[in-house]
Amino acid sequence: MSKQQIVVRELGIIGYQEAWDYQEQLLKDNVQRKMQPGGAPTSHYLLFCEHPPVYTIGKSGHIEHLLLNEAQLAEKGIGFFNTNRGGDITFHGPGQIVAYPILDLELFYRDLGKYLRNLEEVVIRTLAEYGVKGDRSAGETGVWLDPQHLPLARKICAMGVRCSRWVTMHGFALNANTPLTYFDNIIPCGISGKQVAALNRELGHDVNIAEVKSKLVKHFGEVFEAEMITSGN
Repeated sequence: MSKQQIVVRELGIIGYQEAWDYQEQLLKDNVQRKMQPGGAPTSHYLLFCEHPPVYTIGKSGHIEHLLLNEAQLAEKGIGFFNTNRGGDITFHGPGQIVAYPILDLELFYRDLGKYLRNLEEVVIRTLAEYGVKGDRSAGETGVWLDPQHLPLARKICAMGVRCSRWVTMHGFALNANTPLTYFDNIIPCGISGKQVAALNRELGHDVNIAEVKSKLVKHFGEVFEAEMITSGN
């Protein structure tokens, strides 16, 4: 059986709404194909981008986890969006690697929990290449460092997805060279008492973003047993 092919696209620095609209377009196209009589072939994508500073909150999120009011957001130049993904509030901004997989999961498996665990595995394997031990925290989606030691527990990668007719959108945000002070204005993912991490902070120096992305692509292909195809926009 041949492997599924996943097209990797680099969107660069892009506004959150523009990236959201693009994801919706790709998802809608796949859903329409699936609904055709007899079904039409769908396409898989892995989109990489970086957003200008923005806080986003998921369907199950609580607005009180945003610690700034509208005027303060404007003063700091930070955007805000209510989204249709899962999860609570998080931050996207400079030095962060945001990945949006648009996959037809029916061609892999019908298991959203497994999908999230596999996204975590991609990040865990990537961090391991830098000597950083990523881990899972029971009942808390995402990738953590030292999750079993509460005073040290810190989240390095947040995740939140949407799935329509088994086509996914949204994804994960890995803090690579991200200034962590932005997280002081929220209760990240709605979880109190735990901190946030960034790869450069753990290593003591900035990392090469393009290099990290290449490792993410490699491990994405391994975990999802797919052929990764680099493409333009």
